Amino acid sequence: MRLKLLAFLFIISILPLSAQTHVSVPLDSYVYHFLEQAALRGLCAPLSGIRPYTRNVVIKAINEILTEDNADRLRVNEREILQQYLNKLTPPKTGFDWQRGTFRSETTIGNNEILLSANLGIGADISGSAGLYPSSGRRYWGMETWGQIFLNGDIGRKFSWDINVDAGLTKVPRSYLGEYNTFYDGFEAPIQKDFVNRVIPIYSEPLTHFPYTYQKRWDGSVHLFNYLEGFSPWPNDPAIGYSLLSEMTASFMDDIFIMRLGRISHEWGSSPLGSSLALNTMARPFLGIEAEFRPVSWFGIATMTGFLEFFNTESQKISAMSFQNAYSITMLQFRFRNILFLDFGEMVIWPKRFELGYIFPLTSSIVYKGNVGDYDNLAFVFNLMAQYPGIGNIWFSLFWDEARGLFNNLDNTMVAYQAGMNFPLPVMSFSSLKLSYTKVNPYCYTHLRVFTPFYGGPGGGLPMEQSYTNNGESLGYYTPPNSDEILISFKTMPFKNLMTNFQYQMIRRGADFGSSAVDGSNLLSELDPQRDWSNHVTRRFFLRDGAYQWMHIVRVSADWHLPSLPVALFGEAGVVYSYFTNIDAPANITGRAHPYSRVNTPEYPTSTGFIATIGVKIFPR
Repeated sequence: MRLKLLAFLFIISILPLSAQTHVSVPLDSYVYHFLEQAALRGLCAPLSGIRPYTRNVVIKAINEILTEDNADRLRVNEREILQQYLNKLTPPKTGFDWQRGTFRSETTIGNNEILLSANLGIGADISGSAGLYPSSGRRYWGMETWGQIFLNGDIGRKFSWDINVDAGLTKVPRSYLGEYNTFYDGFEAPIQKDFVNRVIPIYSEPLTHFPYTYQKRWDGSVHLFNYLEGFSPWPNDPAIGYSLLSEMTASFMDDIFIMRLGRISHEWGSSPLGSSLALNTMARPFLGIEAEFRPVSWFGIATMTGFLEFFNTESQKISAMSFQNAYSITMLQFRFRNILFLDFGEMVIWPKRFELGYIFPLTSSIVYKGNVGDYDNLAFVFNLMAQYPGIGNIWFSLFWDEARGLFNNLDNTMVAYQAGMNFPLPVMSFSSLKLSYTKVNPYCYTHLRVFTPFYGGPGGGLPMEQSYTNNGESLGYYTPPNSDEILISFKTMPFKNLMTNFQYQMIRRGADFGSSAVDGSNLLSELDPQRDWSNHVTRRFFLRDGAYQWMHIVRVSADWHLPSLPVALFGEAGVVYSYFTNIDAPANITGRAHPYSRVNTPEYPTSTGFIATIGVKIFPR
């Protein structure tokens, strides 16, 4: 029935009107920063927190900002920047466009002369990176060389489609750190068949990139350059990879109702871009069907269901067997003018089956789980943002992952929370200062593997993974469980074609390797089923129950689009200072907090890393 309804909506979208494109604007586009700052300054109406936006939505927002009412509130450079992006988002003329690297064709069909258009284009992204670590005397080199071909177009006024194929050569070195117990060392299962401790290898963050900033460009696995018939889950050595992103999007009633079927990246929530605790732009893309309905300015509802992808560590069939997962999310958004923003959302990870209750957005997934049995992982998200246009905003977010309370020291307090402020600055163009604090509790975004009736049942089959992960990466915030982060970011455009970012982070995270590893500090951690005060191991004491890594990260990045040329240069450089603290007691088994002190051992060393990346984009989109 849903497929028939979807087909019907797509068919009626083909109307004999002028073409407008509704494909999504990638989340790494700077236009999101411009729109955020414009709303913060009261230059346009608040946009939805469901991103990415379609090109048509962005074009309308930019046109609103450029109205005469804002003539005295925009700098000359800001107006030129917006006009530049407006030109980039509007369809090119037919034929070859050497500035965009595209060829466009248009025609009409049928008695109603329905307009069809297609754009064929190319692009390239080439970069080199380095990580120098004087304390260990080691140097690491990485590279990304990617070529892109894309094909997109419109069918009538309301329907658009897009296909992007990337292929490239990549090298991203990282180091082996040790092993980690998914429960904890010494775990004794009450039912051994149902709860099995696994020992997994642990690797560092990519050594030629800043911690928690690298996004995999490849789908599935990579093929080592010197052995094309094999595969590898990670390109420590030069390897070949590919990526395929695509979508079909329809818009109705002047963008009041938008439907999309596609495999793209998302960010859901009213907090600033990159801050979402529920579905973050750093997550890997997955194929899903989504819909957003905003009938009035003060209310909107969005829903999406998709199928998650496995992390290929052994072979396709073996690695994928326990990752047969689907993902559903529904979010209600409330607005009061440009002042108050409120989100309520539910998410669920569920083994693939025909479960209409999680797909249907007009019922609560959390309530529905009580009707079908506890075989799934559900979570709740809450976002509240208050804003005074022209001055700034403050926000608070809470992600509740099947937690058993908020104010106790048990490991099953699986929540993440964030508070932050964002201010526009009266210097240069589109300048802003963002400050935030984020805390991710132990086991947040993780889950016990669960035997389900439709995959063999208790004592048979395979336990299904139900963590909030996709292809080995978190769907939520980018820092791991049992961590916190202080972030200070200053963005500005000193010139029309130059975007710069100055950033400081302090990240503290529980060690997931070594003799003082802290349970619940890895996305594959599994919570002890004995969740009460009688088991000392199930208690949490941040910084005071084992080894923790402290990272101070300072970096500056820039992106310069060369005037009159289809070329952009980009780069970043900075330093990462890392050290560990530890307690003078066995980790996690005493059931109480211990004083901690700084250590410097071969197992938990102090290090300073100098990291730099430089690259070029040809025909940047």
